[in-house]
Amino acid sequence: MGELMQKFLGLCVGVLLVTAAANAEALYRWVDAQGKVHYGDVPMPDANKIVLKKLTASTISVEPLSYETRRAQQKFPVTLYVANDCVDYCAQARELLQKRGIPYAEKVLVSKDEVDAFKQQVGTDRVPVLQIGENYLKGLQEQQWQAELDNAGYPKTTVYHHLNKVNPTSSIPPTSPVAP
Repeated sequence: MGELMQKFLGLCVGVLLVTAAANAEALYRWVDAQGKVHYGDVPMPDANKIVLKKLTASTISVEPLSYETRRAQQKFPVTLYVANDCVDYCAQARELLQKRGIPYAEKVLVSKDEVDAFKQQVGTDRVPVLQIGENYLKGLQEQQWQAELDNAGYPKTTVYHHLNKVNPTSSIPPTSPVAP
């Protein structure tokens, strides 16, 4: 029974050390004078073979997506391209995606270089443009966007998730938006 208790106590101490180290985002591994391996956020002064193990932040999402949405997102990620001076049409494009609950990334085209690269890749410098997988949908055309989202496997309704909004900084104004 004493050996079992020692193992249990050792396990508890190990969990506490790992938890404390995770909070510190650094974990040291070292060997003591007797050759035993230890882990902790601060190595002992007489430690040998000290190795710093960097821990990364958790990547677990706290907002669950349905299986269908996750699958569609993996196969056909959605990106909305907008510009700072695109107000009405870009707002309508966001609203369409949000109402449907589409997880999407938003890219704001700001610099002339960004706009030029975008025009060369997509064939237009007018926004909004919706990218679903490798497919670009130019201009806000609700029926077309809905049909393409359907084809990509996105459910008609789900919880809204906005992945990230990229706002590059530049003093060069973007091109003007155009009506669909």
